[in-house]
Amino acid sequence: MTSAQELTFFHSPNTRSTGTLILLQELGVKYQLHVLNMKLGEQRQPEYLAINPMGKVPALKHGEAVVTEQAAIFIYLADLFPEAGLAPKIGDPLRGPYLRWMVFYGSCFEPAVTDRSQKREPAPPMRSPYGDFDTMYKTLTDQLSKGPYFLGDDFTALDVLWGVALKWITTFGLVPALPVVQAYIDRVSARPSMAWATAKDAELAAAQG
Repeated sequence: MTSAQELTFFHSPNTRSTGTLILLQELGVKYQLHVLNMKLGEQRQPEYLAINPMGKVPALKHGEAVVTEQAAIFIYLADLFPEAGLAPKIGDPLRGPYLRWMVFYGSCFEPAVTDRSQKREPAPPMRSPYGDFDTMYKTLTDQLSKGPYFLGDDFTALDVLWGVALKWITTFGLVPALPVVQAYIDRVSARPSMAWATAKDAELAAAQG
């Protein structure tokens, strides 16, 4: 069996991989941090492309297993360390909703936000991965209104993913910062892991010049 200590996390400061940095802090586990300098194009060098041919972060190596894509990494890590209690177990009634909202981020939310930010005309609803923006966003905010967290009272890995994403995206005005959204962001942002990751990223970015 592969030891949990054989985790290597590929990260670049102030990118999408900051969410994984926060999740690892929430899990309280040891790992090797491999920092990529995107200003120098290290994510496009053969050494890293052998890990992730897409040239993106985050990426995770656990023994011989390589995991890429944010949602997959979050699911993998939260299940790998069940003692942290950041994911409902298989058989728990919340496991289905947990997976639903984890995948909703990449399958519906990101495509909708990308189209909106690029001012692209979305595909007709029958051919669009998210249907239409307003329906997608109302589906999300209706879930947040059940709060305080995505699955109710318990903080999970979902809240790391969505808390970071919504904070970043509302900062740039890509989605409306409705009161229910801002209140959720504020709750997640108050966690010590968020402040720690902000300071860590600032340190790493400064080291890269």
